[in-house]
Amino acid sequence: MHSSTLTDTPPAIALTTRKLTLAYAGKPIIHDLDLAIPEGKITVLVGPNGCGKSTLLNSLGRLLKPKSGVVYLDSASIFKLPTKIVAKKLGLLPQGPTAPEGLTVRELVAQGRYPYQSWLQQWSVEDEKQVELALAKTELQELADRAVDSLSGGQRQRAWIAMTLAQNTQILLLDEPTTFLDLAHQIEVLDLLYDLNQREGRTIVMILHELNQACRYGDHLIAMHSGQVYAQGDPHSVMTEELVKTVFGLNCRIVEDPVAGTPLCIPMGRKAVKQENFSK
Repeated sequence: MHSSTLTDTPPAIALTTRKLTLAYAGKPIIHDLDLAIPEGKITVLVGPNGCGKSTLLNSLGRLLKPKSGVVYLDSASIFKLPTKIVAKKLGLLPQGPTAPEGLTVRELVAQGRYPYQSWLQQWSVEDEKQVELALAKTELQELADRAVDSLSGGQRQRAWIAMTLAQNTQILLLDEPTTFLDLAHQIEVLDLLYDLNQREGRTIVMILHELNQACRYGDHLIAMHSGQVYAQGDPHSVMTEELVKTVFGLNCRIVEDPVAGTPLCIPMGRKAVKQENFSK
């Protein structure tokens, strides 16, 4: 087995689907989906509740078997690959994970080294290095001995992300990593993921509900509607007033974000419409 060093980054891996059909509780959710995730980019899945975002992410992460079709990881069917092989190439952070009571941050992060353990290969110097590296990247060294359940929401999310980083995978899948976090902690987590992508070329796929954050942090947006991809591409080409109206049932105005230069979605509620009409 190849032993990586602290400066190593995993090789690029392609993640694609072909004619993917997924069902949840017997009900079809995704239908004949062909999709390619850009390597080394941040891809953000957006869409209304129930459109299939989490179902798709779970299938990409090998948690949900397809009803038909294939998910390819590095040109091989992901469901035909051994679990530990997949876990060395892809890290998945589900929505709202919980840690056992009293588990420390270091102990949680160490769980990310499970794919590298066996009867013959127990905890190694390399495992220790990867845990320390993950703690450093997420700025959790001073909290390493704290119980996970004693941390703030943003700190807990960083701890879970550190666990996926300890796996040393090129692909990270995250289901709503900012849910239930206040605005400051949301930006803290998104900045961390942005830094990982920029500094190490990690391929990141995440689900976000906040469209303006999706536009600011995503290189590639996938807008889903009724189990299908309604549009995909860079934020400027995807985030249009027509798309928001069709996909979310919301009237809005799209302007340029004065800080990031990315599309900024301004919802048109009743009060906004009244004021707009009054100004005319």
